[in-house]
Amino acid sequence: MRARVNPILIFFAVAAALPMFFGATGLFYDAFQSIFVFALVGLGLNIITGFTGMLNLGMAAFMAIGAYGFAILTCDIYPFQVGFWWGLLLSGAIGALAGFLLGAPTLGLSGDYLAIVTMGFGEITLDVLKNLEVITKGTQGINPLPRPTIGGWTIELQDERSWYYLLLLILAVAVLLVRRLERSRTGRAWLSIREDALASQCMGIPPKRTRMIAFATGSAVAAIGGALFAALLSSTGEPNSYDFQVSILALCIIIVGGMGSIAGTLVGAVVMVGMNAIVLVKLADWFGSREQSSSSNVLASPNNWKYLIFGLALILVVRLKPEGLLPPRLEGGTPALPPDASKPKSGVSIGGGGA
Repeated sequence: MRARVNPILIFFAVAAALPMFFGATGLFYDAFQSIFVFALVGLGLNIITGFTGMLNLGMAAFMAIGAYGFAILTCDIYPFQVGFWWGLLLSGAIGALAGFLLGAPTLGLSGDYLAIVTMGFGEITLDVLKNLEVITKGTQGINPLPRPTIGGWTIELQDERSWYYLLLLILAVAVLLVRRLERSRTGRAWLSIREDALASQCMGIPPKRTRMIAFATGSAVAAIGGALFAALLSSTGEPNSYDFQVSILALCIIIVGGMGSIAGTLVGAVVMVGMNAIVLVKLADWFGSREQSSSSNVLASPNNWKYLIFGLALILVVRLKPEGLLPPRLEGGTPALPPDASKPKSGVSIGGGGA
């Protein structure tokens, strides 16, 4: 019997080896730092939408909550100053609390209604960050933020290779924990709720509590991604850095990679973020070197095509690979059932009660 290749291990092995072929600084590191951060946000959304089937369009809000929570807990202008590592952990706890507070009154909703609620929560969070200047510093953002320290060694912002491996290590720990959760009793309950909430309830699984755990867990992972995003900038940035487009990008990541697939989320982050951060930048440089790109012609700049390319990528994936580039069945996960898999075929007797 042929041994199954683990795509997650391949991803991390390749990612760990890539810096050997590049220098100590450059575009490669900037791009992959963003890829790792958004892979974390995608993992959080994958728990909520991929494992449990709840459409969440407000992941940018939880990313912002993690970033600002981390900044308030660690920046010198506030009295807490708990340090990088405690700030990272507490930002995840704050994200989980925010997910619980949002989910408690709203998880009775489903489908489009839940999506609208989460989208509204994202817009409210954005407005609060802009207008609560006494705490959030408004559009200026909170800075500077502390660097991570390991045994007395401080990783400076200029040390891009060390940041690369630090983010890769944090992502690996997050993937390991999410994988363990997926294969635990709680994870099986999530998958059961995704397939049929009513049947799960009949089997003794409480739908609302199970969804609440998933919502809080996914929010915590996204908040940690937001905290790392702020740490990389040494600032929270302006609130518009966490607008609705970030939520759409996270959704694109799990759709392109494969809904409910951890490895697919990693691949989706590479494709969606890497396309914008590497491919389009190199294409713009190539056009500029051939004098085919100008500021007067917006169509000549590939960076102006990114949303068109995102849209085309989604259309092609949905048309050619409806399950995503790396669906759960290819990584050893539990794939979603087809829509009609649980429905009896016509003409088949059910319990002796007719056709």
